[in-house]
Order: sequence, then C-alpha cells, then structure tokens
Amino acid sequence: MRMAFILFDGMTTLDFAGFYEAVTWMGILGIRENVSWDFCAAGEQVTDDRGLTIRVGRVRPDLSEYDLVFIPGGMATRQLRHDEDFLSWIRTARDAQYKASVCTGALILGAAGFLQGRRATTNPSAYELLEPYCSEVVRERFVRDGDVFTGGGVSASIDLGLFFVESIASAEAARRIQAKMDYPYYSSTR
Repeated sequence: MRMAFILFDGMTTLDFAGFYEAVTWMGILGIRENVSWDFCAAGEQVTDDRGLTIRVGRVRPDLSEYDLVFIPGGMATRQLRHDEDFLSWIRTARDAQYKASVCTGALILGAAGFLQGRRATTNPSAYELLEPYCSEVVRERFVRDGDVFTGGGVSASIDLGLFFVESIASAEAARRIQAKMDYPYYSSTR
C-alpha cells in the first residue's frame, strides 16, 4: 500500500501527524504488506502554521501512483481551494483507491471534485465552507463515504487514522495500533 501525504505551507501539523502515526503502523506491525509512504508538496519544503519547516521527499508527483492520498487542514486551505494549479495536481489522485482528509483538508478534496455527491465532515468552523462541495455535511468526528474518508477538527486526525485502519484491515488491527499509541479515546465502530 503506497500512501501520499500532501503537505503545504500553512498546514496544521497535528492534522497530518495523528493520521500519519496511526496508518503507518500498518507497515511497522505487518498488518498490510508493502506499506510505504511519501511526503509530497508543491515545493521541496513547507512551513506549517506555527513555523515548523519540513523537507519534502517528492515534489508534485503523479498522485495516481498511490493507493491513499491524504490531505491535512489549516487556514491555508481557504486560499488553496481557489488555486487551480494546486488543485490540478491534487486531481491526479482521481485513480487513487482511497482519499482522506482531516479538518479543512476536506475543502481541498471538495474543490478538486472528490466530494461531489458524497457525505463529508470537516472542522466545525468550516461546515458552511464545505457545503457547496458535497451532498451532506455530517457533523461527526469522522465519516466514510465509499473510498473517501474525512475527519473533523484537528485532534480527529488520530481517530480518523484508526477508523481508516479498522475499515481497510480490521477492528483488531485498529486496537493493536491504538495500544501502541497509548490512545484510549477511539472506540471501534464494529
């Protein structure tokens, strides 16, 4: 399973880090075979919304190479959803098996056309911004609609990661990872 983590200037790092921590355990624990991941961005490095600079491994790769494409949120998504150059790159994920976002990363999925006719969630502060992009804004911590997974506000990143693992692997796999993360707040949906 190849995973692409989309990073951008102004992102909120916890939106990315919680999901990343949970899903990469699938490879570490051997829950899925051939698990790999790349950090992808429009440039060689990004700076988050608090000043942390991260070097990126891949600049604008074709996202159809990946099984999972993940987009975090942050205030910058409010502008990026109107950036056609950025969105055209994100649209290369159309053939990725799974697409996921946390917080206002859903605005990017929506602006790229991936939420059309679907149910989705985002940070409660952005419910109204998400409405034009999907059929229903669901006021829940995480939502799955087919191959698209969306998470709510910042800390929902961990829950969405565990829910993703449970959805594509098993509840037992999610519980194993939850124990490794010493995270007592997620409750299995099965």
